Amino acid sequence: MAKDDRFVKAYSQGKMHITEIWVDTATGVNYLYHAASPGGGLTPLLDKGGKVVVSTPDEIKFLRES
Repeated sequence: MAKDDRFVKAYSQGKMHITEIWVDTATGVNYLYHAASPGGGLTPLLDKGGKVVVSTPDEIKFLRES
């Protein structure tokens, strides 16, 4: 993965029904992506209080190095 990629994948599961978490490295905002044939969707990931999950710069650095 290039160091200048805007988004990094933080989590992935599934083969037919795919669920992934992507992190925007510019803002730290986490997004939940789910795909199941024939479509899919993307939404900001929320915590239990309903606030958007935002990764810290250290977490983003770790994801980029993984």
